[in-house]
Amino acid sequence: MKEFSLGYGIASSVFVLLAMTNWMFFKGFIAILLFISLLFLSANQTHANDDPFTGPANGGGTGLMETPSARVMSEGRLRFGFAQINPYRYYYGAISPMKGLEVGGKITEIMDIPALTADYGNYKDKAIDLKWQFLPEGKWWPAMAIGIMDPHGSRLYASQYIVASKQLYPFDFTIGFGNGRYGKQPLPTAGESLKAEILMDNASWRREGQFFGGVQFAVTDWLLLMAEYSPIQYEKQTTDPAQAKYFAAGVPSNFNFGLRLKPWDWLEADLSWQRGNQLGFNVSIATDFSSPLVPIYDHPYREKSELSMVLLGERITRALYESGFSNIGIKKDGDTLWIEADNSKYYYNMKAVGVALRAINQIVQKSSGQEFGKLHFILTDNGIPVLKFVSTIDDIRAYYAEELHLHEFLYLSEINTDISKTLNVRNNRVRYVDYMLKPDFKLFLNDPSGFFTYRLGASGDVLFTPWKGGTLVAGLLAYPINTVSSSNAPSSTPVRTDIVAYQQQKVELGALLFNQIQKFNGNIYGRVAAGYLEEQYAGVDWEVAKPLFDGRFMMGLSGSIVKKREPGSLLELKQTDWKHQYFTGFFNLRLNIPEAEINIDLKNGQFLAGDWGTSITISKNFNGIVLSAWYSITDTSIFRDNYNIGYHDKGIAISVPLRMFSGRDSKTTYKTSISPWTRDVAQDIGHFNNLFDFIGRNVKVYTDKDKRMIQ
Repeated sequence: MKEFSLGYGIASSVFVLLAMTNWMFFKGFIAILLFISLLFLSANQTHANDDPFTGPANGGGTGLMETPSARVMSEGRLRFGFAQINPYRYYYGAISPMKGLEVGGKITEIMDIPALTADYGNYKDKAIDLKWQFLPEGKWWPAMAIGIMDPHGSRLYASQYIVASKQLYPFDFTIGFGNGRYGKQPLPTAGESLKAEILMDNASWRREGQFFGGVQFAVTDWLLLMAEYSPIQYEKQTTDPAQAKYFAAGVPSNFNFGLRLKPWDWLEADLSWQRGNQLGFNVSIATDFSSPLVPIYDHPYREKSELSMVLLGERITRALYESGFSNIGIKKDGDTLWIEADNSKYYYNMKAVGVALRAINQIVQKSSGQEFGKLHFILTDNGIPVLKFVSTIDDIRAYYAEELHLHEFLYLSEINTDISKTLNVRNNRVRYVDYMLKPDFKLFLNDPSGFFTYRLGASGDVLFTPWKGGTLVAGLLAYPINTVSSSNAPSSTPVRTDIVAYQQQKVELGALLFNQIQKFNGNIYGRVAAGYLEEQYAGVDWEVAKPLFDGRFMMGLSGSIVKKREPGSLLELKQTDWKHQYFTGFFNLRLNIPEAEINIDLKNGQFLAGDWGTSITISKNFNGIVLSAWYSITDTSIFRDNYNIGYHDKGIAISVPLRMFSGRDSKTTYKTSISPWTRDVAQDIGHFNNLFDFIGRNVKVYTDKDKRMIQ
């Protein structure tokens, strides 16, 4: 009963706000809702989560129509959508990278308002929005969230707000307070800085803010009705390019009504009547990153009966090879069995260890006259040892016979990542030649020649591995669909602003290089690469790295000496460049947070153009799908043009493993990135691989978590 009383108080606050604005228009609606509320007075209200009230508002963030709610998507949920309420079109995406946090990006297009060039089309604004639900809903209190909309750049539609939502199922009531877009006047531009008045100038936020509110009603699991009061004063939003043409006299109504259809878990469609004169629609699709689209299943190895008379080493080699391993070496030392193998298939190395142990156990238990006391299994990557698993043969047998629980088996076993030696034996099933063929998609935003420019095609690499850690790479890029162009001239000191000439090519040599990785005593890794390193640069690239504190941190140094390639030429180097050669040098640091599947990278030093500073990258792993965002802070005073001075390089990238779609495990991943049109600030060369990613989860803080994958 107290639950209902508190929620009813919030509901009353919402409708008082609505009534103060337009009582005559809304009194009938209020009466109906109050009557329906009384029907649920005796309902047993319990703790509520955010579902089913997690649909998108116009701009893609969770909310009603023009206003947000305190609801957020569940962790790992991703949403894309499109909405139109004249004169605005919204293209948006949103994700919840961790519990309670929602990050969204949107592009707002204003119909029939031209910008820049004819090819660019209508005016378009891009923005990032953040929402943090700092208080989840409880039995006696509402969910509460703080939101920061468009804190960077022009801030045409910026706002900061605090909002509360309370369920009295099937109702969800929301009331909030915000400035800027929801306030009495628009907010000033931020340029390349970040601004949030709610944090930096709270007095002005309180002074210039206004209330908003609304209610959602879940008629069924697949149908919701919505009503809201939106305080947006369109006639006062003078920084909005749409204001002069469309909103000189304001809007007929601040009340919006809509319905939300959800026929399937992955699809939502909204139809609404907004501002008293506009029909709007919003369509979105959503999915959970945490689950593969096709369940992953790999058939366990079953030895054929006719192989029982074959030598033990050959049988183990065959079992491991058919289970997804290569470069297999076996050594018997007294009653100890030593085995090393490359994981050629499994995305997670600890899962690979489990597959290998099961296969080895099957063979050893069937072998008469061969008695072993202990197993040392060394997992390698391109011949480089990354971890060692040690256990007794009896414990392995007992675990797979279900006589030991996993935690008991792991307690009796040992996992070590500080290993630098492999077996001094001849390996079998060596994979000297490999290849990779992947779709390739690059998207660039906001060039005057076109807001969206992209190229779509494929990348193909042939890899030859003559010895451990060494790889000769030849890569070809082909883009039959290529719209890359720019009306911007390169800067006077270009390192990437002249990349258009390279990326306009339909076919090009992406890489021709030799890459060598070595692991030394003390858990120190080294890497050097030389050749045509990427589509624009050739030269030498080097790196050293070491995990610290069980891999909680990684520390390293890296650098390169490179020269530009000649656009349109297969192997020729550029002779008329503004700089004969380029140098980079960095101190690198990574913080691993396996508890949240997040890592944070800092790259400190000199970038390609000679600017000094830092680039920070934050990455979140969703069961193999890795979403990254980067931002740079460098000294841009070395540049002579306004295009680069004061700029911060930024963008997002995503890496998607093939295993999410194929139904089988795989190490293959597909990567793409989205960024504003390339400038010269905080640029580095492309790397065939880097040591932090090569080390990856092969450190104690991750193996302690991943070892539960041993099945």
